[in-house]
Amino acid sequence: MATISCGNTTVTWTGFGPRFMSTSSTNKLRLSHGRVSTERTLAFSSSSIFSQYMPRMLLNSPLPKNSCHRLARRLIVKAAQDYYSILGVSKNASKSEIKSAYRKLARNCHPDVNKEPGVEQKFKAISEAYEVLSDDEKRSIYDWYGKDGLKGSTVGTGDFTNPFDLFSSFFNMDFGNRGARNRAGDGEDLIFNLVLTFKEAVFGVEKEIEVSRLDSCTTCDGSVELGKYRLLATRDGDGRVKRSKKISLKVPAGVDSGSRLRVRSEGNARRRGGAPGNLFVVIEVLPDPVLKRNDTNILYTCNISYVDAILGTTVKVPTVDGSADLKVPAGVQPGTTLAMAKKGVPLLNKGKRRGDQLVRVQVEIPRWLSDEERKLVEELANLKKTKILNGRR
Repeated sequence: MATISCGNTTVTWTGFGPRFMSTSSTNKLRLSHGRVSTERTLAFSSSSIFSQYMPRMLLNSPLPKNSCHRLARRLIVKAAQDYYSILGVSKNASKSEIKSAYRKLARNCHPDVNKEPGVEQKFKAISEAYEVLSDDEKRSIYDWYGKDGLKGSTVGTGDFTNPFDLFSSFFNMDFGNRGARNRAGDGEDLIFNLVLTFKEAVFGVEKEIEVSRLDSCTTCDGSVELGKYRLLATRDGDGRVKRSKKISLKVPAGVDSGSRLRVRSEGNARRRGGAPGNLFVVIEVLPDPVLKRNDTNILYTCNISYVDAILGTTVKVPTVDGSADLKVPAGVQPGTTLAMAKKGVPLLNKGKRRGDQLVRVQVEIPRWLSDEERKLVEELANLKKTKILNGRR
């Protein structure tokens, strides 16, 4: 066994297992067969220390005095980065204890609350320590191999989460997230259902609607006073307050059930007073008892007598523009569709272009006839038979 004295630190080893022992009551480190375990988890890079001093150790040569001091200083510097010490918890601390320690330290050391020099670096160190110790797999690797073990692991721990993002997710809020201040998402979009009559949808209409939404709080100017850790329930916890607003809405001609209108910047306000989201108005059209709609065409069924079907006629037909005359030609067949040009629905956002009104002709056959009517019909039938017989001759 050989022993080397390095100030307050002695280095001893036996056989193949170098063993580091510190006479300090606070730092005590052992290395055996390449595995690092610490009573206070003093993580250090074995490659950086052993590559420099291992040849001298194996040759049983004394280390230079200044090298011993440098080695001791390296151990002390690494000890300052101990995650357990940063959070002020023991190595056997439970998850709840680690979480509680992080909650307290993160609030006290948040740069928006604490303006002391170097507090941001401290805040980042606290976040890094919590991210490792709150994860069972990362914590296990750290306990065995220190911080350098995390860099070489395969659990994705080489890069740490943005400390402000970690803070936001932990406290379930966005304020204090410096990265989010410049890249925060827009406020939430809102949906409002608007019911229109048949004619309102065809020709368009102006409506005043009242929307309940989250606006930026004028009292706190869209921000929350983090230093007091107090959120007002009426402000939704993110610098916004619920208010009702009346909005004038112009519905264009030609909308139909399911149409969506977007009103820019009339949704919920963005957190911290940023740009609001949009308001989407979803249209529902009430049916008309007489007229039906098929895209831009309007459908109507017209009933005429068999006499009018034979002789032809002009009938009054209801349209969205009011009553209009429809000329039915003589000899029209049952089920014939007649078109009334430009009496349909305006094409949405197409100026004055309109569809047609399509009128389906239904011929009514009477179930009973008066004696006079029957006599006339029989005469007509006999005349028809005579004409057919003459035609055969």
